[in-house]
Amino acid sequence: MKFTLLHLFPEAMSLYGEYANLTLLSRLLTCCGAEVETRAVGCDDAPAFTGADLIYMGAGTERTQKAMLQKLLPCADALRSAAEHSALVFFTGNAMETLGASITDRDGKVYEGLRLADFSTVETAKRTPHDVIAQPILWAEPTVGFMNKCSTTSGITAPLFSGLPLGFGNEEKGGAEGFQEGNLLATHLTGPVLVKNPAFLRYVARRLYELRGETMPEERREPWMDHAEKSYAVTYNELKGRIS
Repeated sequence: MKFTLLHLFPEAMSLYGEYANLTLLSRLLTCCGAEVETRAVGCDDAPAFTGADLIYMGAGTERTQKAMLQKLLPCADALRSAAEHSALVFFTGNAMETLGASITDRDGKVYEGLRLADFSTVETAKRTPHDVIAQPILWAEPTVGFMNKCSTTSGITAPLFSGLPLGFGNEEKGGAEGFQEGNLLATHLTGPVLVKNPAFLRYVARRLYELRGETMPEERREPWMDHAEKSYAVTYNELKGRIS
């Protein structure tokens, strides 16, 4: 089996090393016996989603986020069709905001979103960089990560995380965070989040197999897996001690 991972604008939207999310996902799928191709869409390229199993975009600055949103707007219908029929769409960091109806910047300028979801984002003057513990809805183990945003996102009725024991959610401290609906997954967590969270990584891999109508095979165990799980345990235990 071959999977194609499409990475949108990695030179502009990989602020916290999010390219590593796809690097590790590719390694896990390979350990399951799959062949993996990762295709990058450059800033001067027109995205083509045909044949993609995963469509991914990571975080950028507020400026590059708006610039890449403008490049994606003409492709919004094609992206929606890919998500409805064949591909998992996974956006992290402030890429998540582009999936909604609109983004309003600090000066009050409104940018039309991709409208794959109904939520809206408003940027604020306050930036809140912090570590995060999040409680997932779709898998069991708590998720750890980092968030550096200056916005609130409202109108999400299907979050990816039910609450944040540590951190600021979509609209409030400790509140629900992220978005999930059908084949859309999104979170403001960066880090990169799949590298920090083996359970999240395996969940994404399982979803890719399910979209093919298959069950994810048992993975070939490799040393990096033990390192990832030990690193997760250390990070989670340290962050858990900060919960007041």
